[in-house]
Amino acid sequence: MRRTAAASALGRRAAPGALVAAIALIAASGCAATPHYSPTSTYYVSTDGDDGNEGSSPDKAWRTLARAERVALEPGDRLLLEGGARFTGTITLNGSEAGDADRPVVIGSYGEGRATVDAEGTPGISVHNTAGVEIRDLHVTGDRAAYAGDGGINLYADRPGGGPIDHVLVSDVEVSGFRAGIAVGSNEERTGFNDVTVRQAELHGNKDAGLLTYGPKFEPRQPAYAHEDFEIEDVTSYRNAGDPKADDRHTGDGIILGSVRQATVRNSTAHDNGARSAVTAPSGPVGIWAYDATDVLLEHNTAYRNHTRSKVDGAGFGFDENVSGSTMQYNLAFHNDGSGLYAYTRVVNGAHTDNTIRYNLSSDNGRRLPQFGGLAVYGHDVRNLRMYQNTVVMTVLEDGRSGPALRLMDGQTGVTVRNNNFITDGSPLVLADEGLTAANVLVQGNNYRAPQGQWTAQWGDRTFSGLKAWSAATGQERLQGQPVGLTVDPCLAGGELPDVNSAGDAHLLAPDCAALDGKGLDLQALFGIDPGPVDYFGQTVGHPPPVGAALPPADD
Repeated sequence: MRRTAAASALGRRAAPGALVAAIALIAASGCAATPHYSPTSTYYVSTDGDDGNEGSSPDKAWRTLARAERVALEPGDRLLLEGGARFTGTITLNGSEAGDADRPVVIGSYGEGRATVDAEGTPGISVHNTAGVEIRDLHVTGDRAAYAGDGGINLYADRPGGGPIDHVLVSDVEVSGFRAGIAVGSNEERTGFNDVTVRQAELHGNKDAGLLTYGPKFEPRQPAYAHEDFEIEDVTSYRNAGDPKADDRHTGDGIILGSVRQATVRNSTAHDNGARSAVTAPSGPVGIWAYDATDVLLEHNTAYRNHTRSKVDGAGFGFDENVSGSTMQYNLAFHNDGSGLYAYTRVVNGAHTDNTIRYNLSSDNGRRLPQFGGLAVYGHDVRNLRMYQNTVVMTVLEDGRSGPALRLMDGQTGVTVRNNNFITDGSPLVLADEGLTAANVLVQGNNYRAPQGQWTAQWGDRTFSGLKAWSAATGQERLQGQPVGLTVDPCLAGGELPDVNSAGDAHLLAPDCAALDGKGLDLQALFGIDPGPVDYFGQTVGHPPPVGAALPPADD
């Protein structure tokens, strides 16, 4: 299970610009675009420059970042580095610089290609107690010391009662060789960053995470969040390996959203992370996930081959502790060590509530930990969770182990599982803990399929052979006293058990016949649940909707 309150040692140094504060959770091209306003001053840095120059043009450029650090950047200023060149050092902005959302300071490249900021035991770019900053068209790399303790692009706020800091844009960057590729943190409630966009970023070869946001300890009786309004788009986070010595926390994550209100991760990918995470860690890494957050949207993302070396996690997507009012939709997870999609909380505080997981595809997850299943609800106090219109396929491992398509742990309230397509060649197809009843978990209108025909459901200490026996004994798959579960061949385009090896293989999980089209429960009419306008592939969904995440392809 995850331990989201784990302390970390991404500690602050006294020197300005270094990575600041302990992280509560984890412990392109061309010139920089010209803004809509006229910059106050533009400074240039070139390998052919001279620190005795004015720095005011490419012909009068400075030579080093150390020289650039001596200038306080005011609203509207630009600091541009020669494209294709490498500069050793760091770029820092503190509370007396930048700060104007309407006239941001721009840090980027000029000429051909991206400039490289090569940090030595420091962040590559550090923004402390200020915003109104745009960071573009750069490659940021770290050395061994930076890998041990720094964020590549590090945003941090620690102004007591200072209020949110507005506007940061990070775009067209590549960040590698740090403890965290991009880190956004605060040690005070409501004093973090607001209006943050990260797009077209490539984050790889970092230790603890590709991208993370974090804040102070969450208080469930008075929920508050350090940051607000985040947009993460077209970000690729991969081969962030983890720390084999970190036995007190999880490391090797792809994208983490913590202590944030209103955040979106869209069209992003997390893959091959966590391969060197600690064997003895109490929690493991995950591809893309949120904790201590509200109003989070994860959509149109892909997570695959994410790993864990411990006995837990390694999942594709997750809503972890203290997540509320959030939606996970139109995502693809395949070949992860743990679950494809999960919801989890270890604490009983009512803060994990009102979340939705819908229209996702999960294929052959649980490759190392099959017992956690493809679609899973863990922990002890998940409330009012809706999981519907998902397609989940699980196959038996080479060593003969198999995992359930649906895994339910005891301690949940108001969990509903409807209109999903569950397929496996192993048993049990459904695995639920002792103590779950129709009073706290309702499973209705789903389709169950095993190529061999017969499948089992394990409900507590009882095992049932097939839908009829399981439904009769538990009250599941019944609505108003009538059976509503199905055992229909969904005729998936990729065969009985599609082999998904890339995002381009997602179509293999779509049906090529209408066997389940319109066979789902009418969620809107029966339960007042919005079924969503389209399926995974963007086709309009009718009433009632299909069973599973996708309709058959429309006729040409």
